[in-house]
Amino acid sequence: MAPRKEKTEKVSGDAAADTILTYLRKQNRPYSATDVSANLHNKVTKAAAAKILKDLHEKKEIEGRASGKQIVYHCVQSVDDAVTPEHLAEIDNTISTLRAETTTATASAKTLRASLASLNTTLSTSDLRSSIAKLEAEREDYETRLGALRGGQIRPVKKEEKEKADSEWKVWKGIAGRRTNIVKEMWKTVEEVGQGMSAEEKAELRERLGLDE
Repeated sequence: MAPRKEKTEKVSGDAAADTILTYLRKQNRPYSATDVSANLHNKVTKAAAAKILKDLHEKKEIEGRASGKQIVYHCVQSVDDAVTPEHLAEIDNTISTLRAETTTATASAKTLRASLASLNTTLSTSDLRSSIAKLEAEREDYETRLGALRGGQIRPVKKEEKEKADSEWKVWKGIAGRRTNIVKEMWKTVEEVGQGMSAEEKAELRERLGLDE
């Protein structure tokens, strides 16, 4: 035996009018009296729906227009909800601008990544740090020896030894100078390709590369 269909409780009067008006506002699309009655599962009969829709239209609470042999109704559209052509044009311009900025930012990021990859290939950070550590050790050694000389704790340095020390110092001084120039040129390149980077991002990158050590 087939199950019985549950009967829909019918509404009438003001309750029926409120039900139809709420439905039209919620759906926000045009319906005929037949559609409204059917979509409400006959909660409001077709005849009652036709009368209520006509009354609401006459009260200007809804809009109505002829569509073939029937009239379709829809809720009143607020002027504030309408989008003007000027507003649409403004939205299109904003979208175009954002797309252009995104394309530029993507290209800059790609260039920066390529430049950093090239720098990492041609200039090893570990080698730079090793050279710096060696220079620091040499400097400390010279300072220790100089302190001993000033304190008269060791014998006077021979001319040959002094000339050798001066020569070595010039060599390491030249290496340190070249290293400084390399760091400056590398950072100049990084700043050129990373113009969109913030100061914080630049500081973090400089620290990661060990350029201030």
